[in-house]
Amino acid sequence: MLLVLLPVTVLLVFTVFAAMSHWEKARTLRDFDTAITVSFATGDVSDAVARERMAAVQARLHGEPGTARERADAQRATDAALRRAVGQATGRPVPDVAGVLDAVHRQLHALRVETGTNSLDAQTVAQRYDAIEDVLLDTVATLESGRPTRAAGRAADAHVALRKAIAAAERERAELAILFGVPAGQRPTAAGRWTELEKAQLRTFEQNTSAELWARLHSTMFQAPGRAVRKVRDMLDDSDARPADWPSYDAWLADSGEYVDGLRDIQDRAVRDLACTADDELRATRTRAYSELALFLAVLCAVTVLALALRRSITRPLGQVAAGARALSEGDLSYDIRYAGHDELGDVADTFRELRVTTERLAGQIRAMNTAIDAGRLEHRADVDAFDGTWAQLLGGMNDTMAAFAAAHGRRRRAEQELEGIFNLSLDLLCISGLDGYFKRVNPAFERTLGYPVEALTARPLVEFVHEEDRDSTRDAIALLASGAHVAEFENRYVRADGTECWLQWSARPVPEEGLIYAAARDVTESRLAAREQAALRRVATEVARGVPPSDVFAKVAEEVGALLSTAAAVLRYESDGDVTVLGIAREHADDGGGAPRLTRREAARTVMRDVARTRGAARSGTAAGAPIVVEGRLWGVVVAASLLDPLPEGTESRLADFTELIATAIANADSRAQLTASRARVVAAGDASRRRIERDLHDGVQQRLISLQLELRMAQTLVERRGSELGRQLDHLGKGLDDTFQDLIQVARGIHPAVLSKGGLGPALRSLARRSAIPVELDLRLSTPRFPEPVEVAAYYVTSECLTNAVKHARASVVTVTAEDTGGVLEVVIHDDGAGGAEPGRGSGLIGLIDRVEAIGGRLTVTSPPGSGTTLGVRLPLTPPPQTGDAVVPRS
Repeated sequence: MLLVLLPVTVLLVFTVFAAMSHWEKARTLRDFDTAITVSFATGDVSDAVARERMAAVQARLHGEPGTARERADAQRATDAALRRAVGQATGRPVPDVAGVLDAVHRQLHALRVETGTNSLDAQTVAQRYDAIEDVLLDTVATLESGRPTRAAGRAADAHVALRKAIAAAERERAELAILFGVPAGQRPTAAGRWTELEKAQLRTFEQNTSAELWARLHSTMFQAPGRAVRKVRDMLDDSDARPADWPSYDAWLADSGEYVDGLRDIQDRAVRDLACTADDELRATRTRAYSELALFLAVLCAVTVLALALRRSITRPLGQVAAGARALSEGDLSYDIRYAGHDELGDVADTFRELRVTTERLAGQIRAMNTAIDAGRLEHRADVDAFDGTWAQLLGGMNDTMAAFAAAHGRRRRAEQELEGIFNLSLDLLCISGLDGYFKRVNPAFERTLGYPVEALTARPLVEFVHEEDRDSTRDAIALLASGAHVAEFENRYVRADGTECWLQWSARPVPEEGLIYAAARDVTESRLAAREQAALRRVATEVARGVPPSDVFAKVAEEVGALLSTAAAVLRYESDGDVTVLGIAREHADDGGGAPRLTRREAARTVMRDVARTRGAARSGTAAGAPIVVEGRLWGVVVAASLLDPLPEGTESRLADFTELIATAIANADSRAQLTASRARVVAAGDASRRRIERDLHDGVQQRLISLQLELRMAQTLVERRGSELGRQLDHLGKGLDDTFQDLIQVARGIHPAVLSKGGLGPALRSLARRSAIPVELDLRLSTPRFPEPVEVAAYYVTSECLTNAVKHARASVVTVTAEDTGGVLEVVIHDDGAGGAEPGRGSGLIGLIDRVEAIGGRLTVTSPPGSGTTLGVRLPLTPPPQTGDAVVPRS
């Protein structure tokens, strides 16, 4: 009986396994058929999202009413596709597609709200839609990842590859629409990654699809729209392509749209092929399963007859042993095998009973170890000696794992303690924030810097602590971090708990998968203020170095101090009578509210001025502070800064002291320049006085003596009887020589101090010089008055005379042009010759003397003399005397 039952049993087992495999395959095909049905609906949602992305990009680029309607239609089509897909996915044995679609619906709603407010540019809109489409395509690929048969798997691979290729083409279409839809000077750089992705997916499609679809794909790619799209791609890859050859925005939309529509037609055929393949495979598998089932039933009937006969002798003990093994495999240690025969089945039953006892002991050891782990008793170890063989090795491995876990736990605790110490002791501001805009954790440096408790910092959005003017840039930085980019050296202002502002410089790194941002900040308020202070000091020092009048320096200092400290500021001078003169003031009414606050600020400023005058040092009183101006060891004045309500920050006195040093330098420079100008004026005046004295001495002395000699010689000539005698000729010769000497003396006297200048003024004097010049002189005199101040006339005369002399002696000029004009209180004289040029003031004492004479009366002389291009000399002479150092102040307050 056993010999007959054995082959029958083997046949029955093979039949059962065959039938089960076919039914399992049929179930898998049925699940696959259900999955691709949901996949097709999800793919329709992906296509609708792609169309909505294109409509949103067009609406963002061109805000006409037509594009807005197209976007609204696309959104309604997407919502309809989503509802159909959710209906297909609900209640079917597929992954949580309904949950994915619900998340996509929420993301679309948020994106539509942001797009409707025009807060996102076209590039960002396209990227956000790309992320949503990636989720849908991944869902389609997951649904079709099952490969019940080779034919169904290849059809699914072809369908997924074609969908991804179409998605790449759609993204390329949107990206290039953005490129061609903005002005040429503002176009972003186009990327070619979608082209390569499309080609890769189309190669996968060609490897898995039928020859007919491959031929249709080839035809679509090489028809007119496909050629146009390929031409645009080639132009973008060509660095020498001219922008004028690029297609227009509308032309690209039309060509790429027809190209994508052609690919979608092929996609529809691929969908039908996949559905037909799955249905055919399912029917064939079910047919084979029914055949196997009939065979199984036939064999089962035969085996049943034999089993009924052998049930009492074999089946019942085997059933108990099988039930015990099944219970043991399921972890049920309470099942007991009651069979106790003395045959092979009895030995098997005894072995199972011993195995159950051993398993109970092993389970007890494992439970004890789990209890120790839960209680934190990591030193607990299992009793390995109570077991042998594999069980002992298993428990030994568990002990080693427990030891390693204890060591790792200790290292982790130490690392956490060290990190906690660094986090709490750091002087920089360290924090962990979420992408939702809230602080999750901050270190004590936050409390010290901002003055808020931890509870307040974590309870409100972090943007609420930011200064209103910096909130938009802060939101942009958070959005950039949310996209996965790092942010370094980003600065914004925070408002402390006491209402003051502080500048923080941030470096942040996002962890998008955790939804967190790790950031560190540094308080750069003082460094920014120091930089502003140095910049203000440089600007004032530049004014001082340029030699501007002290009044301008005083006004500049008041302006820079007021801007630096955001207060009113003034530069004042102490007078000998105890009064104070205001020399420069800034922001006097910038923040005045009138009434008591303004009076309080003025009283504080007066107190500071009195304290500085009394102590000769920096002083502070209420909302005002001041620093003394000391010139050559003498208290000269004070710089005062006063706020309306807020107290001035620490260190204000030292900042003011830096400005007072520049003021002292400006005053000393002005005194030096005034003394130098006065010294030059005295030297020139002394020289002119000497010239006039020599001229007067020549006129009253030598000139009168020569006239007397001429008269006596004429009298002697009358006594000669014969005019033609030798004595007569000698007397005539002496008379002529005496006349020539007299004329030379007159010319010398005129050169020392021309009489025509004293009598007729500058115009006649210049005309006299032009008549006496050895070369032609062209005069252009536009003088509004016949007379000017004597120093001005003398300086202009001698400059012109020296230039005419140099033009004759050195320049070898053929003509000289002299232009003189008085406008705006300044006499300007320009002398130009067409000589050899190359004149340098530093080489000759004549030009140096002219420069001293001109600058002595506050004028300026410039020489332009390129070699071979003649010489041009310009003189600007003020018609009013130059101011002295004390003349730059404003009237007393």
